[in-house]
Amino acid sequence: GRAPARTLGVLGGMGPLATAEFLRLLAERHPAATDQDHPRVVLLSDPSVPDRTAALLAGDDAPLAPIRDGLRTLAEWGADLLAVPCNTAHAYVDRLRPAVPVVHVVEAALDAAQRASPAGCWLLASTGTVTTGLYQRRARARGYRVRVPDPAEQSAVHAAVTLVKAGDPAAAGRVLAGVVDTLWRRDRRPVLAGCTELPIAYAAAGLPVAMRVCSLEALADACLAALAAPAPDRTARPAGTRAA
Repeated sequence: GRAPARTLGVLGGMGPLATAEFLRLLAERHPAATDQDHPRVVLLSDPSVPDRTAALLAGDDAPLAPIRDGLRTLAEWGADLLAVPCNTAHAYVDRLRPAVPVVHVVEAALDAAQRASPAGCWLLASTGTVTTGLYQRRARARGYRVRVPDPAEQSAVHAAVTLVKAGDPAAAGRVLAGVVDTLWRRDRRPVLAGCTELPIAYAAAGLPVAMRVCSLEALADACLAALAAPAPDRTARPAGTRAA
């Protein structure tokens, strides 16, 4: 297909491997015959953003300013649309009003989960994402059922996330396989990988692809769909305003 006219701004580095995987998916899932068919992407990969789960559990706003500044920088670089391939970061993104629209990873992932498994899914995510109810609130609003692991299982899921960040996907896969096996013995429904490190751990575990919904794939698909849509007219006045 032809290259989208709009530019995608990606605020990455949370974590770097998840960002690299997102960019790979974006390239792989776009129907292109040549380099020139791909969308223009500007990337700001900033691994210095403080740990989102640690900050949320401590009631700390440390990640807010760097996320706000990163989104602002991407808009200044010419992004018409923004993506943040980190689920937990959206607890902070939700508090911002960026000048440019954000393709929301949680909404994209829930759309994909509802299509794949209308009866509901297991939510596997960072402890920060689970604790803040990022997914649960939005799922409830849609009348969609997401189940969360119990506290001991949740701590193992978060350990798998940490191992991917530490560059050990094989160990992450072993930990995750144990958790998923326990969950499926209780209730065999697909897992929603609601953390951008978890699809990497899930693949390393050799778990069945048909039984997982990937938030990174969902975000890539939603970005490509949004880039393909006609660009909104930024010069248009908001409804209800009169010319001076």
